[in-house]
Amino acid sequence: MKKFELLAASAVVLLAATPAFAQTTSANTGPAPQTAPAASTGSDDADIIVTATKREQTLQDVPVSVAVTGVDTIEKAKIHDLIDLQASVPSLKVYQLQSSGQTGFQIRGFGNGTGNIGIESSVGVFIDGVYRSRSASAISDLPDLERIEVLRGPQSTLFGKNVSAGAISIVTKRPQFTWGGSAEATAGNLGNIEAKASITGPITDTLAFRLYGNVNQREGYYSNLVNSVKVNGRNRYTLRGDVLFEPSSNFSVRIIADLNRIDEVCCGAVTIFNGPTTQLIGVPRAFGGVGGVVGNPATAFNRQVVYNTSPNNRLTGKGISGQVDWDVGFAKLTSITAYRTQTNDTSLDVDFTGADISNQTTADTIKTFTQEFRLASNSTGPFSWLLGGFYSDEKITSGRNILYGADARRFADAAVLGLSGQSLLATSPILQLEQLQRGAGNTTVVPGQTYFAQGTGIFDNYRLNDQSFSIFGQADYKLFDRLTLTAGGAYLNDRKAAVSNVVLTDRFSQLNLNNVPELGFLPLFLIACPNAQPCPASVPNAAIINSLPIPTNTFAGLNAVQFFYGDTANHGPVNFPNANESGILTGSKFTYLARAAFEVTKKINVYGSYSTGWKAGAYNLSSDSRPANNGVGRTANPENVEVYEAGAKTRFSGGFFNIAVFYEKIKGFQSNGFTGTGFALVNAGSQSVKGIEAEASYRPFRALVLNASATYLDPKYDSFSRAPCFSFDPRCQVPAGSPAGTRAPQFRDLTGTRPAGISKFSGNINAVYTQKFSETVSGFLRGEFVYSSKTALTDTVPASIASTEVKAVNASAGLVLADGFEIQGWVRNLTNQAYLIGAFNTVIQSGSYSGYINEPRTYGITLRKKF
Repeated sequence: MKKFELLAASAVVLLAATPAFAQTTSANTGPAPQTAPAASTGSDDADIIVTATKREQTLQDVPVSVAVTGVDTIEKAKIHDLIDLQASVPSLKVYQLQSSGQTGFQIRGFGNGTGNIGIESSVGVFIDGVYRSRSASAISDLPDLERIEVLRGPQSTLFGKNVSAGAISIVTKRPQFTWGGSAEATAGNLGNIEAKASITGPITDTLAFRLYGNVNQREGYYSNLVNSVKVNGRNRYTLRGDVLFEPSSNFSVRIIADLNRIDEVCCGAVTIFNGPTTQLIGVPRAFGGVGGVVGNPATAFNRQVVYNTSPNNRLTGKGISGQVDWDVGFAKLTSITAYRTQTNDTSLDVDFTGADISNQTTADTIKTFTQEFRLASNSTGPFSWLLGGFYSDEKITSGRNILYGADARRFADAAVLGLSGQSLLATSPILQLEQLQRGAGNTTVVPGQTYFAQGTGIFDNYRLNDQSFSIFGQADYKLFDRLTLTAGGAYLNDRKAAVSNVVLTDRFSQLNLNNVPELGFLPLFLIACPNAQPCPASVPNAAIINSLPIPTNTFAGLNAVQFFYGDTANHGPVNFPNANESGILTGSKFTYLARAAFEVTKKINVYGSYSTGWKAGAYNLSSDSRPANNGVGRTANPENVEVYEAGAKTRFSGGFFNIAVFYEKIKGFQSNGFTGTGFALVNAGSQSVKGIEAEASYRPFRALVLNASATYLDPKYDSFSRAPCFSFDPRCQVPAGSPAGTRAPQFRDLTGTRPAGISKFSGNINAVYTQKFSETVSGFLRGEFVYSSKTALTDTVPASIASTEVKAVNASAGLVLADGFEIQGWVRNLTNQAYLIGAFNTVIQSGSYSGYINEPRTYGITLRKKF
């Protein structure tokens, strides 16, 4: 045994990192005692209670790959929100992109759901057992926490909805029947001011309460070179009330109400590559350009943006939930009922330049009712079971308007001239087209005013009602003393009803350039011979085109500025429901789990499992939504997941070592690539990942604890023949020698390639040194290194432009004084490393790319008082 302990301790040093032991109390999924044993970090009897299987078990006993971050780590590491949490859990990736309400989650490389409100996340977020359906409703500053559990792999058997990649379970502190509380204040760089406080205590012998509130403010770390406004600041607050009624040891009712508000200037996107159209924006007006300020890719990491209007986010989330726990003798009954509303109002300069070309406003309202029932056996024998049901009813209204600004016409003129190879001082082809139409008798066309008029564009409006339910059950049977067999299953059913009301007022996009009515025979789209004058005979109607009293390349590039629906037969939206589309999307699935867990010794447990998961189909609620064509429509089919996993959990003198090896596969992964005007929602045929996760903690002596975790991921597109096309990919370009007017391919084949955005190696290693100076005074030092290997950020942007590698250092130090008073200094991103966390095709500027930069170095001092 000593040899094994030495070997395990050596392995810890070679690993790379995660949260240390957490101090925990009760669970959110059933009746819990008023106090629970605290985890004595690094000792043999350290029991971290988790509820990954909807029952209370210790972290070392639960046969599931789960990472736990406790309140002690959250405080010492100064984890502000879920975005910071990823530093402690290498297999978790959390990112905030276009707005405060767009936070994405990935586990083991799988995840989606940002940007397009019709697509739900593959990673479910639960706070005190309540499902938070959309990312905007899951990002409020972390409340009065007890612990956070990150469950890796599909959890559909027990968690009900949208957990095909995993789940994040946030457990807050319950009200106590003894008086207590805490107050905390933080001051840091960037004008950071935070304050939070909580108090708990009895109202009567059977009724207790907990009140919590926080305020979080900070200046932005992006500088807007156009108006000097700081971007990516924080201005948010949270209020939360929690009441516990516990008349007896076998019955309790917990009611929680909360309100969170975000009012921020966010979020900044820098220029990482300027294509030809963006460069034209920067050309002075005297030379035919737009004369706007454009970003400089060479200084992208200076965090400077060029917005002519500031991005604003106003988000309000509120809800109430009630949990009833009743021990009826043979079993424990749990009911969790919740109702939540979320409103998101955002505005953004979506051309990401100093010119007034296009602006976007978004208004979303989400109303969600959820109900869960569970009945868990109290059997002390070899057989135990759990039965339950989950219901969700969600109503969404979404409005997104993208409208042209005062410089839109000048931008379109410059773009067409540039693409046709003409001088930027030449007469505008758009103006010539207006003159030809006007001369042909169309009095609704006013030369110089009709096309790309300020205030015109597209108005996207949608309604989505989503009703879903699941019925689930799981049974454990201890075949003999050390072997436990588990079987579980769930039936999931989902029905979505969607309605679109999209209005296109961009008159230029409505034109059929192959046959403008007023001009009869002139196929303007085919007047595109920039490399051959006159047009060769192979071009249809070449003789007619060559006889025109205008250069043959005059109208070349016109189709490139048809930003909305230029590629559809009707040159406009097709709203639904309609004669061919019901607007109804239904699906159901039975998922299941089989697992064997074996206790090798009292300190070594091994397990093997096979499980499946499912996420319902999705609607593409964006400007790129289209009726079905070539097997691709405005909806995506469900995701089906299966995972094989084997793991071992060991305890030894001074610590633990856990490892999991897995093969996970998603059929029909809902790929959601941003195209520059909307989203291309398609199903990947199959995507898989092979991987290893390892976690460990070791206390070489009483004052020092070493923690480590690491993840290795080897993903692959097993089949993805209809991936959306993007112009940078040679597979998406028009083949040389194609007839004029030939359009680029719609799809590309990514089969056999590695999906972007998934690092091969990621890890965290941290050390905590604690020193006791007297009976009432102690101190600590904590250092942390976070690593993710280099990877391309997204399949929609060239890897040469948007790849990232993370090497971040965080540190903190603190003193715990008499009477529960604490003072702590902290710094995150100590070395001030700058790297991209996201990238996308710049809106209506083909060939240009923008990106999001991580937070710079932040530091501060926190004062805390506990009583």
